[in-house]
Amino acid sequence: MLVEEIMQFDPIHISDGTTIETAMDFIHQHKIRHIPVVDSNCVLIGIVSDRDIRDASPSIFDVNEFKEDMKRPVSTIMKYPVITAHPLDFIEEAAVILYENDISALPVVEDDDKLKGILTETEVLHTLVRLTGAHQPSSRIEVKVSNVPGQLAAISSIFKEAQVNVTSVLVYPDTIPNSKFLTFRVQTMDPRQLIYNIEQLGYETKWPRVPGLNE
Repeated sequence: MLVEEIMQFDPIHISDGTTIETAMDFIHQHKIRHIPVVDSNCVLIGIVSDRDIRDASPSIFDVNEFKEDMKRPVSTIMKYPVITAHPLDFIEEAAVILYENDISALPVVEDDDKLKGILTETEVLHTLVRLTGAHQPSSRIEVKVSNVPGQLAAISSIFKEAQVNVTSVLVYPDTIPNSKFLTFRVQTMDPRQLIYNIEQLGYETKWPRVPGLNE
């Protein structure tokens, strides 16, 4: 899945001359947390977050004394250069950028640096839920297997024989190098027979734990 498939198109944006007060009004009015800053050609030159505005705002005890600070342009508080994504980036690559940089939004630009959209952690999380199928009625089965080729096909054949549809598969490593975990989301609300079939072939089911089957 690509960034352009889930990003917000034509996001709210401002110029570097926009006042901090106006930017704060936009954030509250549109219920957003980030506003890209662009020049007259819609080229991205910075970004302002609700945290930046909060840090620049006067204390509630000093509002009258420092209210002129809110008339300053956002160019005085915006972050630049900006970490961005491209519309054709893969979602997982964008997620890594968010994670490694400890940020929650990526303006999306093309090769000319013109703003095309914005990708937030909310879209990424919603996409993760959809990709894993966790939002649909289903069961989760987690199997520990040897870290050798063919294990995914072997477990999948069990679901095929039982005529149970698999909605998603995740693979992640074990703490020891010679094994890994396969996590399946399957379209059945009673996975006991599947678990029995899996363990009859010598595999270890880590989840769910079914009394009488996992023992």
